[in-house]
This record gives sequence, C-alpha cells and structure tokens, in this order.
Amino acid sequence: MAGHIGKSIIPSLRRLCGRRYFSNQPRTVTLIPGDGIGPEISVAVQKIFDAAKVPVTWESVDVTPELGPDGRTRIPPAAVESMNKNKIGLKGPLATPIGKGHMSLNLALRKEFNLYANVRPCKSIEGYKTPYEDVDLVTIRENTEGEYSGIEHKIVDGVVQSIKLITEEASTRVAEFAFEYARANKRNTVTAVHKANIMRMSDGLFLRCCRTAAEKYRDIKFTEVYLDTVCLNMVQDPTQFDVLVMPNLYGDILSDLCAGLIGGLGLTPSGNIGADGVAIFESVHGTAPDIAGQDKANPTALLLSAVMMIRHMELRQHADKIENAALNVIREGKVLTGDLGGSSSCSAYTQAICDRIVQGD
Repeated sequence: MAGHIGKSIIPSLRRLCGRRYFSNQPRTVTLIPGDGIGPEISVAVQKIFDAAKVPVTWESVDVTPELGPDGRTRIPPAAVESMNKNKIGLKGPLATPIGKGHMSLNLALRKEFNLYANVRPCKSIEGYKTPYEDVDLVTIRENTEGEYSGIEHKIVDGVVQSIKLITEEASTRVAEFAFEYARANKRNTVTAVHKANIMRMSDGLFLRCCRTAAEKYRDIKFTEVYLDTVCLNMVQDPTQFDVLVMPNLYGDILSDLCAGLIGGLGLTPSGNIGADGVAIFESVHGTAPDIAGQDKANPTALLLSAVMMIRHMELRQHADKIENAALNVIREGKVLTGDLGGSSSCSAYTQAICDRIVQGD
C-alpha cells in the first residue's frame, strides 16, 4: 500500500506552531463546512470520525462575510473567536464570486490568522492509476503576501496596477519552515522555486532568504530552480523533487499541478500553519455547485486533510486507522464516487470507509 499521506508531518508542524496536543484529552475543533458540496463532505468526515471514535468535538461556524461598523465586509466575529479559542480548524471549500469586487474568504482567513505556510503533500495512491507513479513530494507555499496581498489600484481608465509584495520577514519564515519540515520528516532536498531572473528585486529577495536559511541547515540539500523549469521537469519526472518552497502565486499554481499528478484536487490534503499556534486544514477543490445536494460529492480531500489535522494533534492511531480504511476502499475499487471512476454515492463511499474502520482493516 502507498505510504501514509502526511504521516510524518507532526514533528515539523508541532515545533513551528509552538503548541502541544495530548491524545488523551478531547479537543474542540472549529469546523467551517463551506459552500456547495462543503456541508455534505463535512458531514461525511464527521461520520467517519465518529466511527473511528476520534476524541474531537466539532464547533461549526459560518464565515459568510458581514458588514462591519466601518462599512467593510469582514469575517463574522463569532468565527474569529472560535478559531482564536480552539487554535485548530477544518475547512470545506468556499466560493468567491469572480470579478465582483468581493473579498476572497480563503485569503481573508489566511490574513486574519496569519497562516503563513500552506503545506500540501502529493503522494501516489495505490489503486488509483495515473500516468505518474511513485510521486512523493511536498509543496510549501508562502501564504500571506506576493501577488495575493490585494494591493491593486486603477491608474487611469483601462490601466490597473497590481503590486507584488515580498518581505524579508515572511520569506525567511517560510524558508526556515521548509527546511524544518524537511529535517523533521527525513526528507533530503529543499528546492526554492522563483523567477529572480525577471523579478530581480522581489523574487531576488525571496531567493536570498532561502539561501540564508539553507546555510543553517547544511544537512539538507538546497537547490534553486526557475518556475517554468520546475513545471517542465515536473511533468517529465516528478520523482526528482522532494520539498519545494515558493512565493504565493507560484505555490497556488504549482501545488495544483502537483495535485494533478496523483489524480486531482479531490485526493489532495492541505494544511495552513500560522505563526500564533493556529492551524487550519482544508480541502482545496472547488464548491462543485452543479452536484451540491445530490449525494455525489467525493469527501476524500477533506478527509485526508482531517487526517493531517489529527496527526498534527498527535492522534496518530486514529489518523492511521482512518487513512488505512480510506486508502483500502480506493484500492479495492468497488465503492467509489464518480470522479474516482465509480458510480457510488457520497454516503455509500463514506459508509464503506466506516465499515472498514469498524472491521479494523
């Protein structure tokens, strides 16, 4: 069987979050069900957690933006209070209207809780065949600045300027996180992905911070590669990469590309790590409004993100139990949702995983 997705993620995340969890103590987790299929796959994850007897209590919150006293939209205070209290959350997909002037809730959450590093393991899953085999890499994306800083303005009609913000503090923080992750998880190489040949000042600063961090981690091999070259090499042979660290926009693009190598976003877990002990784990696929409410959704990405979450909480046995059950169901191939090549419903797929857990497979 393919190795556990994110299994050894705990030491790195725990150290960098500066927070310890104890497996014998029940914990409250903030749950953001999300939009579209979000509520359905959130229910599926809760049912599977119940079957595995995970000592977690869910506190569901709504993050639909509301108008604040200053006339600006904001995340509801109740949701912010829940995350600040619980420090750990699980989030389904959120919708943002395109070109309507609305804030991206995903971006707003990252900024609100200073979730500076997005960690996305991409590992081949036995039983789900893709053109690539033995993929086992991790993308680490700076999550708070770059082109996603939201600094845009109109110069004159028909001309809009968007500013890419890169700071030494944020670049150093995510670079050191990448090396800490590699060391803690016994990975050999960290690759900095950049375009410093074109954006000499902004990407140049990011690259210099990565080089400085590399000096502190001589046990980890460090390489630096242009973004376009990484994309070319990735689709030719992804096994040549190990841990990749990059600015925000490049990470958004490249992490999705890597997800495609193993079967798509529906199979890819993701975690966002904050500087103040906050961590939010999420499914990174879309809201799929065309199938919402039809019991057709695939909950795997959110489930594997939840597995990352409870490993981060040091609930290793529960995490192994759930992941083994899910991967066995996929490998067996009898009860799969449509996007996985089957014809089963979300509830049937969820039940099959629960049955595996109860049976101890």
